Amino acid sequence: MAEPLAPDSRCPRCGGAFHCGANDPRDAGPCACTTLTLTPGLRAALAQRWHGCLCLRCLAELAADPSRVSCAPCTPASSA
Repeated sequence: MAEPLAPDSRCPRCGGAFHCGANDPRDAGPCACTTLTLTPGLRAALAQRWHGCLCLRCLAELAADPSRVSCAPCTPASSA
């Protein structure tokens, strides 16, 4: 029997609700964050600043401009 899907989470950067699929069963498909390329340096910076997963919108924004890791977080409205 497959494990239940992970509960919805709040992004620690923007506060927006999202579903982290990192621990979903294989038949649910890969987590959407696997479609992004995050450098090892960016991954380390994210882990230092925030605990847990960030929403796909925040990850995409930070992948496009890693210098924003040190900026004030966005809001759910600005990342929608």
